[in-house]
Amino acid sequence: MRLDYTGLLPEPIGFLLIPRFSMMAFFSAVEPLRIANRIAERELFQWWVITQDGQPVTASNAMTLLADVSIDSAPALPSVAICASFDPETTLTRRLLKWLNRLQHNDCVVGGIDTGSFILARAGLIAGQRVTMHWESLPAFHERFPHIDAVESLYEIGPRCYSCAGGAAAMDMALDLIARRHGESLATAVSEQLIHARMRTRHDQQRMALTQRLGTHKHALIEAVALMEGHLEAPLPIADIARRIGISLRQLQRLFEQELGRRPSDHYLHLRLALARQLLMETDHDILGIGLASGFTSASSFSRAYKQRYGRSPRKDRREPSANT
Repeated sequence: MRLDYTGLLPEPIGFLLIPRFSMMAFFSAVEPLRIANRIAERELFQWWVITQDGQPVTASNAMTLLADVSIDSAPALPSVAICASFDPETTLTRRLLKWLNRLQHNDCVVGGIDTGSFILARAGLIAGQRVTMHWESLPAFHERFPHIDAVESLYEIGPRCYSCAGGAAAMDMALDLIARRHGESLATAVSEQLIHARMRTRHDQQRMALTQRLGTHKHALIEAVALMEGHLEAPLPIADIARRIGISLRQLQRLFEQELGRRPSDHYLHLRLALARQLLMETDHDILGIGLASGFTSASSFSRAYKQRYGRSPRKDRREPSANT
């Protein structure tokens, strides 16, 4: 899914599937290409399913797909997308890292789907590039690779790499590719076949607007929650939030209780603990570091709040991840 392609048709694209990859993201990337071939009545695209060893690979939904080739037997490809999901780095091998570096050295443009950018970052292939991934994994990526520009867009396509947030965002990126190569009319026809009402651009947001997520249009509440989400590591005093949005502390408390059924401090704590749990599951940072990144001043206060919210200590939750799925 490189910006430019001047080779013969069909354009070959590789999909490296990492164990526990997102099946939905993979299908969302491939189906638009298949439909484009059908509507055009000729092969515009060809795709290869690649695994590290050439053996079948199981997705996060427990379904298994056959592979076309292993990384050692894959043909020369102009682009390869790494499709991952949960724990993307757990199956990373030195052999795979060398293969990825060899791809880029041979002018193959590599990309990440869902959490595939974690692997690209570990391989050292996206320095100076802007990438995206599923919004839920962005905090962990920022902690793990603070020097890389990671944003919450639907997809990013650059001259040396590309990435998308996974899920339906892979469909939007594939439609963008079809439009670039073969025109807007074909991309629109493919979108209609997919019952995809609007071809979204990379500038569209991954998540629903706060008005939709919170189920309210109260402007003061939206502003307050946005401030909370933007200050998780260094929490703002609730009174300061009220002052910033121009209402009294009592008005803010009443607004939260009426609209969300909880106090502002309880909602803020919920957001911080959700971030902490995400970091706990997706990074190897120590407990104290995760607590500090989530706005807690000590390991004991973090552990106490975490256990009260999730029923187990942070250390136990990390040790038994299967209990959290």
